[in-house]
Amino acid sequence: MYDPNTLLALDRAHLWHPYSSVPATAPMFPVVGASGVRLQLADGRQLIDGMASWWSAIHGYNHPAIGTALKRQIDTLTHVMFGGLTHPAAVRLGELLVELTPPPLDQVFLADSGSVAVEVAMKMAIQYWQAAGRGHKRRFLALRGGYHGDTMGAMSVCDPVTGMHHLFSDSLAPQLFAPRPAIRYDQPWQAGAMDEWEALLATHADELAAVIVEPIVQGAGGMWFYHPRYLQELRQLCDRYQVLWIADEIATGFGRTGTLFACEHAAVVPDILCLGKALTGGSMSLAATLCSQALAEQVCAGEAGAFMHGPTFMGNPLACAAAIASIELLLEQRWPQQVAAIEQGLRRGLEPARHLPGVADVRCLGAIGVIEMDQPVDLARIQPALVERGVWVRPFGRLVYVMPAYLMGEEDLATLCAAMVEVVAEANH
Repeated sequence: MYDPNTLLALDRAHLWHPYSSVPATAPMFPVVGASGVRLQLADGRQLIDGMASWWSAIHGYNHPAIGTALKRQIDTLTHVMFGGLTHPAAVRLGELLVELTPPPLDQVFLADSGSVAVEVAMKMAIQYWQAAGRGHKRRFLALRGGYHGDTMGAMSVCDPVTGMHHLFSDSLAPQLFAPRPAIRYDQPWQAGAMDEWEALLATHADELAAVIVEPIVQGAGGMWFYHPRYLQELRQLCDRYQVLWIADEIATGFGRTGTLFACEHAAVVPDILCLGKALTGGSMSLAATLCSQALAEQVCAGEAGAFMHGPTFMGNPLACAAAIASIELLLEQRWPQQVAAIEQGLRRGLEPARHLPGVADVRCLGAIGVIEMDQPVDLARIQPALVERGVWVRPFGRLVYVMPAYLMGEEDLATLCAAMVEVVAEANH
């Protein structure tokens, strides 16, 4: 329809991209197709995609199983309001999510996006305590270095200083923040690691509705991997001080860390669980917030008599069909072995960067590989250099990182890692 130059010119004239300026200054690359782990650019080049569309396309692009499910659904029912109506795709998806997640998580609220799933979780927690006659419990405890989304409630529990949303701090509900988990995933546990967390809970339990954390991996806040015992201790503290625990598994769910859900690393179950991103295999926007029937009944026992949230496109049949296909595909595959192989390949491929000038750290967990720099990366310089090497990697802040699709082969993974190491080496010369 458009030649590449026209496409870019019209994009820059009218479209506002995520975390970008107007007029646009960052490099832009038109995509006209995608298959497997490759993106097809308008100028004919192909790129090995290391980002899986912001971590969501775990099966790669245009997987026939998901495409077939969407085509079948589009011939039957593309959308219907979820108020007072239901449909087979939503029912089956709810059934699958309850089967996959541990008890007592058996109530599923379908939402539009990850940020909305977090908003839903926060509203659930507030309504829960209102219904219990403890409406003063309406604040949240989050972690330094955390990221939970871009909507107003979600922004309020993101890192208030170093996060992307500090500019809005005066407009957000004031929350409490515990120190970032200091002990890495593979380091020995240290006594006293939870002292500040416990002090905050003990002091503010009467005003706290819930604690919200990203289990094991703090994602957009820095790709930081922390010790599973933090979650075990947190579960006990929340029970002791009567505070709900929300686990934000939007980025970590569906196998990304090597377990189906990151909470499994610690063998703990949250009160409320948020899912998104990989839920549909990166094909459609959909998220889910899960809780127990007991929690849901308590929410609905309050003044409103119902949970007060209802997106227009809640339970969209197309998105639900895609999610069913993606989950079934994941369960049919040897995803644990795939993710383990990717972790080994990332460790092997990124290790040469560890001693390069300007590199602060190299770390890997599951299908996540990170090169952390001493200083913020120059996106305008690094992004084109990566594209020139035939890979798509989207650095941010001080991180050059990848979260590839699980089906990525050894050769493509090696090419991806080599390009990252080369570009990082050149960036500090």
